[in-house]
Amino acid sequence: MDMGDARQIIAKRAASEVKNGMIVNLGIGIPSLVPDYLDASIQVFFQAENGILGMGPTPLENADGNLSNAAGYPVTILPGGSYFDSAIAFGMIRRGCIDVSILGALQVSEQGDLANWIVPGKRVPGVGGAMELAYGAKNLIALMTHCEKDGRPKIVTSCTLPVTTYRCVKKIITEMAVFSISDQLLLEEIMPGYSLNDIRNHTEADFKISPDLKPNR
Repeated sequence: MDMGDARQIIAKRAASEVKNGMIVNLGIGIPSLVPDYLDASIQVFFQAENGILGMGPTPLENADGNLSNAAGYPVTILPGGSYFDSAIAFGMIRRGCIDVSILGALQVSEQGDLANWIVPGKRVPGVGGAMELAYGAKNLIALMTHCEKDGRPKIVTSCTLPVTTYRCVKKIITEMAVFSISDQLLLEEIMPGYSLNDIRNHTEADFKISPDLKPNR
């Protein structure tokens, strides 16, 4: 599967997790594609840790260079939206005011540990708000392709990359499957074009199968 197609599939599936009235924080990468797949009837407030609540779509032209999301890309503000300093933004996150945070991931362990900010030896801009979001959001969903480009699984027994936050991920969405994590890693859904054997062959971590497993959508 083309990597671009996989990203779109993951983002579309993740959009179904966003419900009316939520306050949602989106990470960079695949999570930033989620708004493209929201139903028009869904009204949510997108929050960014640089100090925005109520982000709208990307401006088509005449972008205000001073109005951007946490990744630095220009955004608009919907009616009722607001902006403020980053101290207030992080206060919202740490107080548990974010209903769901959707973050990209490099690895997720079977216990829900998240590694998503650095590959040792590679240059990165920094951890940003990932630690606070992983710890403070009411619900954390991790989005990632199921495997590395060389075929190594990203859903692992234990993270080999530096961990962002331990036991924080509640759900994993890949182009192959959807898992939930509570006391154990539970396979809830198999995406179209894949089989249970595909999931087993490309997942390092042990997992149980939900009695309500959905073969595909």
